[in-house]
Amino acid sequence: MAEPMARLVYVVTEDWFFASHFLPFARAAVAMGLSVTVVTRVRDHRAAIEATGARVVPLEAERSSLNPMAAGYAAGQLAAILKALKADIVHCIALRGILVGGTAATMAGVPARVYALTGLGLIGARQDAAGRMARTALRHLIRGALASRRTRFLLENPDDARALGLDPADTAVTIVGGAGVDPEAFRPAPLPPLPPLRVALVARMLWSKGVDVAVEAVRLARARGVPVELSLYGAPDPSNRRAIPEETLRGWSRDGVAWHGPTRDVAQVYGAHHVACLPSRGGEGLPRTLLEGAACGRALLTTDVPGCRTLVRDGVEGLVVPPDDAEALARALARLAADPALVAGLGEGARARILAGGFTEAAVAEAVCNLYRELMPA
Repeated sequence: MAEPMARLVYVVTEDWFFASHFLPFARAAVAMGLSVTVVTRVRDHRAAIEATGARVVPLEAERSSLNPMAAGYAAGQLAAILKALKADIVHCIALRGILVGGTAATMAGVPARVYALTGLGLIGARQDAAGRMARTALRHLIRGALASRRTRFLLENPDDARALGLDPADTAVTIVGGAGVDPEAFRPAPLPPLPPLRVALVARMLWSKGVDVAVEAVRLARARGVPVELSLYGAPDPSNRRAIPEETLRGWSRDGVAWHGPTRDVAQVYGAHHVACLPSRGGEGLPRTLLEGAACGRALLTTDVPGCRTLVRDGVEGLVVPPDDAEALARALARLAADPALVAGLGEGARARILAGGFTEAAVAEAVCNLYRELMPA
């Protein structure tokens, strides 16, 4: 067999996260002749990853753990793996992947690194002193101790770049449309009849996603006679401290609100609804659920936080309200319920945004492959 152009190693904490968002990256890297390995905690998605032509190497590292000794142990294990694989490029995904993977790459002497930040999570959402201190520490780590001259930063919105003290226009920074979406797999379907206004919230059931705000807003709107229904699709994330208990989700399922659990067919869900809603409290990169809703030609309803506002322009692709404001969200729901033409027009604008704005899987994968070409050894 021919020698690979370079050996690329992805570092990501969970196999499901890689399988749900980044398979197009692996396929594109394999197609350009790279030897691709994914180092992750293996659960149920090894086969899907290996189907891209990538190799999977297990690494146990608990995503929710804040124990620095556990993170250091994982970094030591990973450094040994990188040396054994003779990695040329290390692509670290999400905040913990960057911290563990960047440390391991430094230990293994691999200077060519891609730090792909998929959102700042709670560190980005918190606006108090603790949040500011955490962002400052993170900035010094990612741009200082864990960076090399051949480190490239891959971000999903310009706000996160600035939060890390990076200039979005810097040549070391690439801003992409999230993980991208396949506009052929997610296509517009005819809108259901109105009323009622049918709203879908498809996401992990986390407090940070503003699920409770959506529930409260629907309750407010319905109390005022607005014909609106909310469908919640998604499961609590057991490795996330912000997961909403199932008991709470079941308790919300009444009076126009229904929790359906996870779904394998997001396109079908959006086909049965008028609006894709994500009232996030912040910390997003660029939410995939909004990309999918937009590709399906659905009006978007979201909050003015990084990532969400990168995709959605108020009055063009959807409506944008302040975060953690159930009253503003209820007014937006009432506006949409009263104006079918607005709902249809926003959905058309959302689909056009995906096709023209660099938010497709193909566009994002090409931008990522350009980074690999730049970093490949001479």
